[in-house]
Amino acid sequence: MPSNALLFLILTVFISFISPIMLIGAMMASLVLLGYIPVAEGLATVGIDAIVQFLATFGSGCPLSGLFAIGLTCAFVGGLFQIYNHYRYQH
Repeated sequence: MPSNALLFLILTVFISFISPIMLIGAMMASLVLLGYIPVAEGLATVGIDAIVQFLATFGSGCPLSGLFAIGLTCAFVGGLFQIYNHYRYQH
């Protein structure tokens, strides 16, 4: 592989890893901020608990491990798509 293609592969894998982490972090942050509104405090608590339970499912009981498992899976799939695109559209 040329160095340019390798650079794009690394960039794609990095962005694919960071994207779900940022998305889940933004959802958690918005629910935390929503929790400061007295009327919506219960909704925010339920939402945070649901996200933590979802992450714990993928992390064998640990939400942080679940977050990294989702990030690594997305990075792997993003890398596979980048390799496929390079193979399909090479000049």
